[in-house]
Amino acid sequence: MKKPNLSVYLWLTSAAIVLVNYPVYADEIVIKDIPQVSDIQRPHTNTKDWLAQQTEIISVTEVRLNQTSSGLEIILKTPTSDKLQVTNKTEGNNFIADIPNIQLRLTSGDSFRQEKPIAGITEVTVSNVDTNSIRVTVTGEADVPKVELDDSNEGLIFVVTPATSSTPNKPSSETPPTQPSAETNQPIELTVTGERDGYNVPTATTGTKIEAPLRDLPLSIQVIPRQVIEDRGVVRLNDLADNVAGVQQEPGYGSLPSVGFRIRGFTTNFGNLRNGFQDFGYVTPRDIANVEQFEILKGPASVLYGGGQFSSGIPSGVVNTVTKKPLAEPYYNASVTYGSYNFFRPTIDLTGPLTEDKSLLYRLNVAYENADSFRDFTRNDSFFIAPALTWKIGPRTNLALEFEYQNYNLNFNYGFLPEPEFLTLPRNRFLGEPNFSESNTRSTAFTYNFEHKFSDNWRFRQGFNIVQADLDTKSTFLFALQDDRRTGDRGLTKSDEANNNLTLQNEIYGKFNTGSIRHNLLFGVEVSRYKFQYDFTEGDVTSIDIFNPQYSTNFVIPSSPTSGREYGSDNIGIYIQDLIEVLPNLKILAGGRFDANELFRKNRVTNAIINEQSNSQFSPRVGIVYQPSQTTSLYFNWSNSFAPNYSARSRTDEQFKPEIGEQFEVGIKQDLIKDRLSTTLAFYQITRQNVLTPDPVDPQNFSINTGEQRSRGVELDITGQILPGWNIIANYAYTDAVVTKDEDIPVGSRLYGVPENSASLWTTYQIQSGNLQGLGFGLGLAFVGEQETRLPSTLTLPSYVRADAAIFYRRDRYKIGLNFKNISNVRYYTLDGYFIYPAAPFTVQGTVSFDF
Repeated sequence: MKKPNLSVYLWLTSAAIVLVNYPVYADEIVIKDIPQVSDIQRPHTNTKDWLAQQTEIISVTEVRLNQTSSGLEIILKTPTSDKLQVTNKTEGNNFIADIPNIQLRLTSGDSFRQEKPIAGITEVTVSNVDTNSIRVTVTGEADVPKVELDDSNEGLIFVVTPATSSTPNKPSSETPPTQPSAETNQPIELTVTGERDGYNVPTATTGTKIEAPLRDLPLSIQVIPRQVIEDRGVVRLNDLADNVAGVQQEPGYGSLPSVGFRIRGFTTNFGNLRNGFQDFGYVTPRDIANVEQFEILKGPASVLYGGGQFSSGIPSGVVNTVTKKPLAEPYYNASVTYGSYNFFRPTIDLTGPLTEDKSLLYRLNVAYENADSFRDFTRNDSFFIAPALTWKIGPRTNLALEFEYQNYNLNFNYGFLPEPEFLTLPRNRFLGEPNFSESNTRSTAFTYNFEHKFSDNWRFRQGFNIVQADLDTKSTFLFALQDDRRTGDRGLTKSDEANNNLTLQNEIYGKFNTGSIRHNLLFGVEVSRYKFQYDFTEGDVTSIDIFNPQYSTNFVIPSSPTSGREYGSDNIGIYIQDLIEVLPNLKILAGGRFDANELFRKNRVTNAIINEQSNSQFSPRVGIVYQPSQTTSLYFNWSNSFAPNYSARSRTDEQFKPEIGEQFEVGIKQDLIKDRLSTTLAFYQITRQNVLTPDPVDPQNFSINTGEQRSRGVELDITGQILPGWNIIANYAYTDAVVTKDEDIPVGSRLYGVPENSASLWTTYQIQSGNLQGLGFGLGLAFVGEQETRLPSTLTLPSYVRADAAIFYRRDRYKIGLNFKNISNVRYYTLDGYFIYPAAPFTVQGTVSFDF
């Protein structure tokens, strides 16, 4: 129901205040016939000078973006919007509005930025120009967007409509403020909300490969934005597992900072996505310097990403790292972090246009890291550089190029064996050989994305990605504890390992109607090749007293490899997906993918083929969303996954059936506080069939694929803003992951590294006004229940609660922060099914960040 009329005060001239009575409603205020400032004749001064003389500076405490049926609303939250005057102009594809006598006072300082809030709009920025004015810039994708001025009790509103046709760019000129239409009273649907440093991200591409509101998708997708990463002081992507329900981190190979997780009970095998492209992260650590946000899709992902490689074939889910993109407005940042164990990490982030018309944009992220460790004889250093270019070839054609290079040196350091004796060792204990642990990995990645729009509704995208990594290691592998329960047997190994990954994607995306039904259709063809190889040179078996280690240099390593493998696959996938809007509050997501894989595995020492396979599989997915209100979404999905089994042999040399995964999931997505605080509650069951298990006739040499595992549970994720300046990301998960069929492992055995109950909380509050404005505090708690260490288990790790904290100060262009990690100094371990790795004790990190 519309509210009664109110009085709206408009400052029309500098000589008088005119009271205008106008019909104003809760959902819309329209300001009509505002004279151009320069058209009003005044005897003594102009409006801009007069406003600058006023003593009161109006504050904008929040910037919020709302999607409408025709475009976007930019809301500048201020209680005195009636006192504002706006002067606007256009430059290239940019609409620019300058507003005097006003200042941004956000928790992030003096600027707000949101990339691609809706189709047709590349970027929205709001920033303080000086101490007396702000600037609003809206960048159109094809042309200058249409912008109208509106008003409400909440603040000043810019109503944005993207350009619908390709027209020549208008020259820079002063133009009168555009007048709003009286026919814009349409329901508003939230797509982007919060300030620049908000925790609530309403859209993601990982689940559908198209930009879509999460509330419209029958999928459980959690997005961790850059602000959470910075607030927590995260420098390893794996640490983000704490912020998502039902996810645990998997320690990297030999303590390498690889990207590995267990999702809903099953490991991702270090497979992951980088901007939607497959990457095997086992030997390719990923620096966090150029990460914009981290997206986790829970449940099978083969429908879009196939099953011939790693993460996509796992039924539990997939993680996708989204990198920072070049921006049209200049932005320069430098930061330095220093902390416990001589941790030192400087970074720079530079971006902006390279040409005057902003058709060519760049971004450059550089990071260096040098650190000791809480574990003896362990350190690392890393250099990372990631340049990126975006070229607007024409009004409808874009080309984006990205490159990454990282050189990472470390001391290879395995964890402890999952035996009770190792839990009594100090966390810093090193059980390798200090003079035989130096290792190095070098990785490069190149990506291009070409996109052409045939019209406003149809576009073509071609993407290519190549990843290459080389890892050289020296390590001491602890593999057994003798009967005296103190002497450990170790093997010395040198390795030369390499990973190569190539992917070519071609996609067509279109929007069209059949009657009253709206379709969002995606069709794609993907061709990829993956190869991994390793050569091991194994030395003599040595021993060490785990309670009183004595290190030595008396060991012998052969000059040539003693074992080696090479395996890989050639893959082609064809997929189709349709997000169908049957009614405004009823949506269906349906799709399927057909994959064909040619796989091989061979012995590099003898050059003999161990296994060759050809596989083909169809992976469907269907889901439905019903929205009884604008704040509630009820959903259901059924999805499948597959992964070829070619890493082992059968006694008869027959080809194994692919591993199959099937998930049923129901859930509810609810805005607890409209447009600010959202939650997802999910109930699921995943069944994993054709799992390889040891052949009971000859378990040492052969396998059979009769195993079955099942995971089912409940997950709750809460993300967003409770009050201005008060952000929260919290979760709880109950996970029942067990073996349901096996020839060797007892049925009912819990899967390793999967706590039955887990929960976490991270929250920050920043003071919004007064002398302490900009001062903030953060608190984090993480609970992890008991975990089995192997399958079948030989040791159960106890539950624990870890506490973290932060204190920071943001003001204008700089931020100073301190992060306190594991302040309770609790002893806990991460695990990978073979080893348990002691986690760091209490540590402190301090960061200084400056925008210039």
